[in-house]
Amino acid sequence: MAVQTVASSTPDPASTGADQVSLGPAVSLSCRECGERVPLGPSFACTACFGPLEVAYDLPVGDPEALRKRIESGPNSIWRYAPLLPVPEDVADKPNLNPGLTKLVKADNLARELGVTGSLYVKDDSGNPTHSFKDRVVAIAVEAARAFGFTTLSCSSTGNLAGAVGAAAARAGLRSCVFIPHDLEQGKVVMAAVYGGDLVGIEGTYDDVNRFCSELIGDPIGEGWGFVNVNLRPYYAEGSKTLAYEICEQLGWRLPDQIVVPIASGSQLTKIDKGLRELIALGLVEDRPYKIFGAQAEGCSPVSQAFKNGHDVVRPVRPDTIAKSLAIGNPADGPYVLDIARRTGGAVEDVDDARVVDAIKLLARTEGIFAETAGGVTVGVTKKLIDDGLLDPSLTTVVLNTGDGLKTLDAVAPTTGPTAIIRPNLDSFREAGLA
Repeated sequence: MAVQTVASSTPDPASTGADQVSLGPAVSLSCRECGERVPLGPSFACTACFGPLEVAYDLPVGDPEALRKRIESGPNSIWRYAPLLPVPEDVADKPNLNPGLTKLVKADNLARELGVTGSLYVKDDSGNPTHSFKDRVVAIAVEAARAFGFTTLSCSSTGNLAGAVGAAAARAGLRSCVFIPHDLEQGKVVMAAVYGGDLVGIEGTYDDVNRFCSELIGDPIGEGWGFVNVNLRPYYAEGSKTLAYEICEQLGWRLPDQIVVPIASGSQLTKIDKGLRELIALGLVEDRPYKIFGAQAEGCSPVSQAFKNGHDVVRPVRPDTIAKSLAIGNPADGPYVLDIARRTGGAVEDVDDARVVDAIKLLARTEGIFAETAGGVTVGVTKKLIDDGLLDPSLTTVVLNTGDGLKTLDAVAPTTGPTAIIRPNLDSFREAGLA
């Protein structure tokens, strides 16, 4: 499959429509399959071959050191990378949630538990405004929505995205109307609803919700609506590149040797790879090999199964896992994930729900990071990859935690609670064996 590369020169504005909107270095949309260029706009599928569209750029090639200094002197948010994103130059001055620049935690305690002898880091994105990485992608989508004149921000969501859209829309002064499966974790439902927008539960899986949203886009009811992960998807997806940018900057402008990424639609993994390749092309990091690993829950592991069976086609499944934020049975970017894992020498693996819970507790016990179920999947898969000899424990490895465990309390509540319940005196404390 064709892989979109960094644009090094500006195409003819008449052919791209880049003169119609101002989204920084973005010059057009380009089909990931056939390379067809179309103007910047609320489009997500190529009319020539129906392949996915993504943003093509005229990036600031030139003096890497000058660009590094420009980035380092920028805002303490993803907007420090505005020269590499489809956003206007004055984006940091607009009302938004300013996500990003989350902690890269050197996880020495976890490393010892896993038998890692190299450097192990956790990129903890639970520190974003609504406590998940979705704030990054939504922030980019909001700028596209503004540029295209949308008045309502919407999405199909497994939970985190609904909250991120609701919060970002409230801050930007836009209406929001988001759609979720009716049986999501209560913590995510409350967080999505509290921002005052419309929250609609749909009977069915996330894939059913997504199909409904695709129908709504084609109906007059959806006129003026920006669906961040449908008609704004090319822009929205670019927000995940900022994870790659931050990790490399926080490592002293170095590529990690290995990175483990959770897979829902697969978009996050593909854009992290795109971000790494952009940094290499711009001379901001040394060009050397890196491996990308994908992590899924066993109850929703179509990409993992395709990888292990040597297939190029990802067969849809019906999700059945506690990791609901990853429960996308028909991942749009699944085939591209397979390409990247194979090209970089990585792999795609899965773990069952019991190991997800164990991994959540392991990360909390060793590093004080309470991950949601997606983080449990990533840490659990990391352990499995090490045990199976697929991930080299002597190299620099980054593991992603994409959300806060307070949103998925039900996953760990049945096996987590007080060490003891005692009477309010020292004798009772001693009798409990806690002295």
